[in-house]
Amino acid sequence: MPYTEADDTYSDALRREIMRSEQQRMRVIAIVLAVLLVAALLVLNFIPQMDERLFDQKVPDWVPLVGIGPYLLYELAALGILRWRIARGKDFPRIARFGNALIETSLPATITYALSSYMQPQLVFAFWPPLLFFVFILLSTLRLDFWLSVWTGAVAATLQMALVFVLLPQEPGATAEDMPLFYVGRSTVLFCSGIVAGLVAMSLRRQFENSILAGAARDRVTNLFGQHVSPSVVERLLATQAEPPSELRTICVLFLDIRGFTAMARNRSAEETVALLNAFFAEMVDVVDCHHGIINKFMGDGFLALFGAPLDDPAAAKNALAAARAMIETVEAWNKERPSQALRVGIGIHMGEAVTGVVGSPRRKEYTVIGDTVNLAARLEQLTKETGAQVLVSNSVHSAVAADGAVDLGPLAIRGYDEKVQVWRVM
Repeated sequence: MPYTEADDTYSDALRREIMRSEQQRMRVIAIVLAVLLVAALLVLNFIPQMDERLFDQKVPDWVPLVGIGPYLLYELAALGILRWRIARGKDFPRIARFGNALIETSLPATITYALSSYMQPQLVFAFWPPLLFFVFILLSTLRLDFWLSVWTGAVAATLQMALVFVLLPQEPGATAEDMPLFYVGRSTVLFCSGIVAGLVAMSLRRQFENSILAGAARDRVTNLFGQHVSPSVVERLLATQAEPPSELRTICVLFLDIRGFTAMARNRSAEETVALLNAFFAEMVDVVDCHHGIINKFMGDGFLALFGAPLDDPAAAKNALAAARAMIETVEAWNKERPSQALRVGIGIHMGEAVTGVVGSPRRKEYTVIGDTVNLAARLEQLTKETGAQVLVSNSVHSAVAADGAVDLGPLAIRGYDEKVQVWRVM
């Protein structure tokens, strides 16, 4: 994947995660505000004893409605706007997020100021409203932004100190606890809590970024090699952290084709045909994976498998031949289990030099192999029809492996080649 495209994908994924996290945070705040509003109304209307014990005078019903209600409506409206922007793929402007944090964090200050008319100011600061500052600081971690969390802590600390100076003016003969300086420690804790929340937000964001980068790397491998790559090969490709180079290298190529499948498909529905191929190829893919190869392409009722590319494999020929034998055994087991769907295959294997690399456009690339090695492997697979063999290999494969039981078919004429080619029948 080109850098610009990968960068755009990463940025878009991060933006969507931030928006999703912001939506979750707003939803939690809306629920908290709704619970507080309902609880306050229930206490004021159905538990008058608690009302009398807590407050110097009766608190009217409109106080929680005026103190909490507007914030709840604001949160619901902000949540609706956020959902609207998410649905249209729009971002939430960062400056608006700072403004939103300022408005939300002012809720505890509003409630504290409102309650100061119904109870002694010193008691208000020991009551539950100031504790809401910590709730908003804690939830700020879901913003995944260090400075937004620090901003939330700073707003909370500033608002609390402002309330102290407004509600607790200094008087002659006041004790240390009555002095506003006493509350500096509390405001400092709020500010430090914002910093801690910011560090947590940074950690969460870093973990998400790592997940995105790992996912992008896996997507790159999938885009280049398809979904038919074994997990072990994927891990080794990811470890290289680079796109496979364009090079001339020695590889072993295996072609497999299902004999007579076109005629077989005429008597089956499209769904049944595709289901049959998928079930069969699933078993073949497992065989290739187990022998350290990759399936480079599916071609109708056949496929091309590579051994020794894109990762070096000194035993490429050995693994390819072992895979071919395992494929034949798997086909025999398949035919016993599914006699109504019995299949015959032909396999051709050749080892030699080929050009390997990533080809395509900036938006769609894939790993491919080009050269006479690929062509000869395909011709050997086609030659199995004429020879009645199941597996044919070239002389280079036989020389590298010295396959047991291989039968020398001698030099055979192969379409597209001026000279005859030495061919061995393995099965």
